[in-house]
Amino acid sequence: MNRAVRLPALLVLVVTLLAGSAAPQAPARNPSGKAKILSYIHTNWNSLSRSMTSCKSVVDPKVTTAPILYLPAGMATPASVAAMQQQCKVEVRNLPRKIVHMGDVTVADVPDEGLLYLPNRYVVPGGRFNEMYGWDSYFILLGLIADKRTDLARGMIENFFFEIENYGSILNANRTYHLTRSQPPFLTSMIRELYEHPAGKPVTKQWLARAYGYAKRDYNVWITEPHLAGDTGLARYFDVGAGPVPEMADDSTYYPDIIRWLLAHPSVHTDYLIEAPDNPTPEQAAELTKTSCDIAASKVCAAAHVNGHWLTASFYQGDRAMRESGFDPSFRFGPFSGSTQNYAPVCLNSLLYKYERDMAHFATLLGRRDEAAEWNRRADARKAAINKYLWNEKTGMFYDYDFVNRRLSTYNYITTFYPLWASLASPQQAAALKLHLPLMERTGGIAMSDFDSGTQWDLPFGWAPTTWLTIKGLAQYRDEADATRIATKFSQTILDNFLRDGTIREKYNVVSGSANVEVATGYKSNVVGFGWTNGVYLQMNNLLAHAASRRSAAALYRDYDPDSLSYQLRINTCCRYPSPAGKLTRTRSSAIIVPPSTRTVGFAPLRRTRSSTSVPPAASSSSRSEPAF
Repeated sequence: MNRAVRLPALLVLVVTLLAGSAAPQAPARNPSGKAKILSYIHTNWNSLSRSMTSCKSVVDPKVTTAPILYLPAGMATPASVAAMQQQCKVEVRNLPRKIVHMGDVTVADVPDEGLLYLPNRYVVPGGRFNEMYGWDSYFILLGLIADKRTDLARGMIENFFFEIENYGSILNANRTYHLTRSQPPFLTSMIRELYEHPAGKPVTKQWLARAYGYAKRDYNVWITEPHLAGDTGLARYFDVGAGPVPEMADDSTYYPDIIRWLLAHPSVHTDYLIEAPDNPTPEQAAELTKTSCDIAASKVCAAAHVNGHWLTASFYQGDRAMRESGFDPSFRFGPFSGSTQNYAPVCLNSLLYKYERDMAHFATLLGRRDEAAEWNRRADARKAAINKYLWNEKTGMFYDYDFVNRRLSTYNYITTFYPLWASLASPQQAAALKLHLPLMERTGGIAMSDFDSGTQWDLPFGWAPTTWLTIKGLAQYRDEADATRIATKFSQTILDNFLRDGTIREKYNVVSGSANVEVATGYKSNVVGFGWTNGVYLQMNNLLAHAASRRSAAALYRDYDPDSLSYQLRINTCCRYPSPAGKLTRTRSSAIIVPPSTRTVGFAPLRRTRSSTSVPPAASSSSRSEPAF
């Protein structure tokens, strides 16, 4: 290409990029359908919102008791709650004592289930999940920020601060039966999203300092007992409660179905069953309290038996830990994940690695260099432990580590890609991981695993949160082809089903590309809503739109590298302008593009090659010119 042709092409390229960045639109096979689903998501945030002024907020489809709203111990009833109390005929109580650490108040202390007060509006997943959840909220927040609903997003983050202050930790969700467990730690990721994409009202350093303090307290939950995974230096999931969870009251066959499955598969060896009478005497019931569960204290326990077989206390401990993981259930940690508490999982420890890098980033922004260095030291130590215990060099995948039996799992699971999202994988590990995408990738997206266990968090089901973490991780390691392909597949699955029945669901069958799921055992429904699917759809739409813009630009100019960082590097390195005024610029007051001097030297073909390696910065799409970790 001669110089006379190159300059006009460059001008067209820049105009295209500037226009594309202002209002990207992802390509769609059905543009009108795309408009419909985006409109649905935009309006659906309101229908999924809850607050302490609405009667529908206190309703809990999962239990059979009358609605009760609980305030922290000693807290006076807010005026808004008093008004709702009269309007909705809801009983309002205070928790029996102040909570400092998770587990200071248990289900036994609050036998009547109820909603825990939160000061700000929040978005719920939908359906039977009518409360603010821990890890759901991160993906919901991604959607809110994409939709410029930053006030609502900020209120949800501050609700988590309230939970830490008054309920001992970020909870699984704001119900009394969740006072004994948390959920995967995404708080720093939420804080970064809001701080780096404020949209309307800027987020101040003072707010960031306050958020940093609460994030420290949340982090401490995961680095102290009972969340330590033995002597590995890693963390595990654990619920400090005992017995079956009360929220399964609306699915009375869940635990009996597990017993039936175990009895039907005697070749699967577990320690999940004991024998005891279906109608125990008081003495036998007292023994069951130690070996299984307390039938006097739990209606769910009293119904959880089949032909003289009961689930063990150890199984219930694993069942509760599984719920803290968010993956409830799969066969990843044994049948129905009944041994979750025995594993150092790759998902949790990848999240904590990113948490530590995020905290180093915050400390740097706040001018706390010594603290930043300590956070980076912790991240480095965790990365070393992850590589020691969770990486299988032979297979080229990350797995969970059974620290009780001291052996690495061989269960292929989508969480093997979490280290990409957390930016902890080396370039060599990233290259190896990409080779294993076919294990789980299917026509409609990427499945949770390559094993069809009959449960909802295994093959053939794909879920929005894990799909997005995989896509984002691939994109961060400059693998746009795989990222866009998976995003296209899953986006189309969501859209096709939306156009079919007008709903967005919590999960999809990515083998058939359908929302009509058939779960053999465990949770059998497919809830409509759905908070995190809405948020992830918007993120995938934006990713595909920007990818399309880059491809269009690349088609116009042969030397253009779709990797914007590499392209900018080439512009800055290879073009020497006679003065700053001669640079290719766009001013705030004008959309006029000022071309470079005709004396500019030729562009060197400085392209990133397939063999190039680079470890991306910590997950963030910030446009701020601040140091990243």
